[in-house]
Amino acid sequence: MSTRGTLRVYLGAAPGVGKTYAMLDEGRRRAGRGTDVVIGLVETHGRPRTADQIGDLEVVPRRRTVYRGAEFTEMDVDAVLAREPEVALIDELAHTNVPGSRNAKRWQDVEELLAAGINVISTVNVQHLESLNDVVESITGVAQRETVPDAVLRRAEQIELVDMTPEALRRRLAHGNVYARENIDAALANYFRVGNLTALRELALLWVADRVDEGLARYRDQHGITEPWEARERIVVALTGGPEGDTLIRRAGRMAARAGHADLMAVRVVRSDGLTDGSPRAPARQQALVESLGGTYHQVLGDDVATALLEFARGVNATQLVLGSSRRRGWQWMLGPGVGGVVAREADDLDVHIVTHEHVGSGRGIARMAGSALSRRRQIIGWALAVVAPPLLTVLLVNARGLFGLVTHILLYLALTVGVALVGGLWPAVAAAVLGSLLANWFFTPPLHALTIAGFENAVALAISIAVAVAVSSVVDLAARRTGQAARSSAEATTLSMLATSVLRGEKALPALLERVRETFAMSSVTLLESRGAGWTVLGATGPDPCTDPDQAEVRAQVREGDDRDGRGETVLALRGRVLPAADRRVLAAFASQAAAVLEWRRLAEEAAQARRLAEGNKIRTALLAAVSHDLRTPLASIKAGVSSLRQTDVAWDPADEAELLATIEESADRLDVLIGNLLDMSRLQTGVLSPLIRPVALDQVVPQALQAVQAARIEVDVPETLPPVAADPGLLERALANVVENAVRHSRDTVLVSAGELRFGREPDRIEIRVADRGPGVPDAQKQQIFAPFQRLGDAPQGTGVGLGLAVARGFTEAMGGSLHAEDTPGGGLTMVFALPPAALPAPPRPLDESGRAR
Repeated sequence: MSTRGTLRVYLGAAPGVGKTYAMLDEGRRRAGRGTDVVIGLVETHGRPRTADQIGDLEVVPRRRTVYRGAEFTEMDVDAVLAREPEVALIDELAHTNVPGSRNAKRWQDVEELLAAGINVISTVNVQHLESLNDVVESITGVAQRETVPDAVLRRAEQIELVDMTPEALRRRLAHGNVYARENIDAALANYFRVGNLTALRELALLWVADRVDEGLARYRDQHGITEPWEARERIVVALTGGPEGDTLIRRAGRMAARAGHADLMAVRVVRSDGLTDGSPRAPARQQALVESLGGTYHQVLGDDVATALLEFARGVNATQLVLGSSRRRGWQWMLGPGVGGVVAREADDLDVHIVTHEHVGSGRGIARMAGSALSRRRQIIGWALAVVAPPLLTVLLVNARGLFGLVTHILLYLALTVGVALVGGLWPAVAAAVLGSLLANWFFTPPLHALTIAGFENAVALAISIAVAVAVSSVVDLAARRTGQAARSSAEATTLSMLATSVLRGEKALPALLERVRETFAMSSVTLLESRGAGWTVLGATGPDPCTDPDQAEVRAQVREGDDRDGRGETVLALRGRVLPAADRRVLAAFASQAAAVLEWRRLAEEAAQARRLAEGNKIRTALLAAVSHDLRTPLASIKAGVSSLRQTDVAWDPADEAELLATIEESADRLDVLIGNLLDMSRLQTGVLSPLIRPVALDQVVPQALQAVQAARIEVDVPETLPPVAADPGLLERALANVVENAVRHSRDTVLVSAGELRFGREPDRIEIRVADRGPGVPDAQKQQIFAPFQRLGDAPQGTGVGLGLAVARGFTEAMGGSLHAEDTPGGGLTMVFALPPAALPAPPRPLDESGRAR
């Protein structure tokens, strides 16, 4: 069985940084050292320097595939396997193979070669990583259809970042070293903007840094290294859930910022015997605070807090550990040095910071001694056995006198005591042990029928039996107590988990929450009350006979305090049915916090809806006022004037004047039709009733149809017939394009150019662009988004026609079809509107037929 080959990947932030060149350079170096190197596949993209770098390296011929009448070439996997080189150079790891190929993706081809023992050197851009695909799309606005799973790259033995500054890459692009000259302007103005390239470069650097961290952690684990390596500052802040946590987090955050944005991690140690004391609101608030500072929140189990903290810190390779000064009172220091002292003593290479706070010495309380954890029924049975069982055993042993010795008698009494301990717990077992010892002393220990003990060993045996009885019963009682605590902790954790993961949104959020409270605590009714004036108002209720006043409830929990500034009174949860134990009030406090969040969400939603209604109302009123006062009245006035003139009987119009009046009427009617059509289209967009019918559309057909609606002779069209079809609704695309071209003609001082082309970063086009360029006054960068707002005309100028809906409708139609529309400057002055539309998906190749004519 052959050894699996190794994978080396050159990772780049963007096309053109030199990944393929670096891969070929590495192949030439290895070939120069005598390694058998072949080129499985290299894409030069017409770049002369990349093609020259191939040199005398052996190139495996590509496999040719015919698809939809066109011929394509792909890597011939079988030929590379048959060649059996030591190293294969394979470009573009994320590439999608032509339908009908052996594998759907090129990285799957590479997996075959690796499994056959062939070492592979490949290339990929960060935009093609599966985990970063959506992030890259949000940055660049370009959806990448070709992706490679991160797991494939993580299995690589070497990942080398090919880095280049955005400015250097743009210079390479401008010099024609990356794309053909006709695509340079579009690339520089879109994907290859400085901001895009900077963000992509940061993503690539961070992704590689994470892989370096993984490799370092793996090395430390393999070599058993536990002491911190200060390759990167990591600050861990220890939290107890107490009020001092906010101070510690902020101090640790400042330390992380001063250390150059070091990693910040907060950890809270929870004992394994149940949930810790304290309100659940503090940890939730502290978690939010940590995350707002760019850190992460962790919770670990551990009975020894100091040990758990140190194990966590060493596990994450922390360099600094932040703890708060102890809240223990003075006399409590006699119990030990405390967590801070133990951590400082055993931290070794960790830097430990003890931060003072206002709660130092305020006390943490002492655990209250609790009664037996056993049920009352078991305790009663235990006492009955303690009183009855020793005399019964004595009667049996007296009747069997002579069969057993003193040691056997004592062991039987001890076994009886253990049995009582298992049933009734500590005190019944102690009573059974004392009573059994007295009976054994009286009836079986020399001298008989006396409470004196002649032999020292007999006295020791009786004492040991009592001690064993106490120890066993203590263990039984402790086990029962821990079982109860574990059950309660599990129930509380389940309840809080369900509460945290519940989607309490919408109109039914509050009733659902109140019903959850009633079910959790087995209450007859739960009511949410708010104080208003001298009385209380019911905000929500569930169950029969809800409370109308908090005094009517057996249990009440404050949801929020009253606030005179916004007129809101105190809000409480009122529970009716039974009195809750103190241990259940922690979970009830969590429900109260959630109720407060629901009320706040409802309030914000109502305010947002009201503000939205007011804004829409103002916008509609302003738009209708503008439309009625000018935009609609102007064409109506022209139509009326023309018709009135033609109807005059006392004026004899010559044919030329009559034709001019009719032309004016027709032009005004067309203008009015456009205005009303845009109003109706915007109404369809805002109400969400627009349903585009997406299908492949040829631009060389739809563009001329769109321009027929624009009456202008100053339009130049450059739409190649060889462009692939786009996925769009032809009617919507025609309307959107007509609106944009009409706007360009109205503002341009020269010819309007309508052109189309494809923008690609691989073998397949990523998108098709339609560019409408005018030579008008242009639009400042700060207003390029504003011009697409409904009812908006640049500068709100009163002159001009339309109500400011043409561009808004065009963008709405384009986005409904899955594309985008944005504005950019025209080189030399003016404004260019850019439609970006997805290419139509190619249909799957037909399946071959067998001898019977059926698809295989």
